[in-house]
Amino acid sequence: MRTEISTAAAFVTRLLRAAGGVGEEQLRCFRECLQEAMREHYKHHWFPLVPSKGSGYRCIRINHKMDPLIGKAAGMIGLSHERLFQLLPSELTLWVDPFEVSYRIGEDGSICVLYESPQPGGKANKQLESRTSCKEEWRIGRSSPSKSYNMMTVSN
Repeated sequence: MRTEISTAAAFVTRLLRAAGGVGEEQLRCFRECLQEAMREHYKHHWFPLVPSKGSGYRCIRINHKMDPLIGKAAGMIGLSHERLFQLLPSELTLWVDPFEVSYRIGEDGSICVLYESPQPGGKANKQLESRTSCKEEWRIGRSSPSKSYNMMTVSN
């Protein structure tokens, strides 16, 4: 659990760092606070023998509402939810499961694996998308495309 939590907290911290405007000491404190909040939150919801059990509970989600674990850690360094919404992607899903940490930016984004470890007695999960496309999406801060499509017809 320690590696998975560390990986997830480091990823969110990198997103904040990339957005700018947050000092290194604040980022360090944020990362530590987020790790502690995740350890406490996941304490009785971590099932290495059945990694998918509790996945929804462990999912970190920003989708027009701030995830409470991120919000709690940000509050410890004086960042408001409003400021977080400016710094982080508007739609972010981060799955923190035994042996795998993955994320998706935007509702229609690629699922990208941040950390993967073979399960004891099993095979490693196959990565779902290439790291290149995931890095590109993270770098440009992809969000979901608009769901409203305009239809144009042509007639003679």
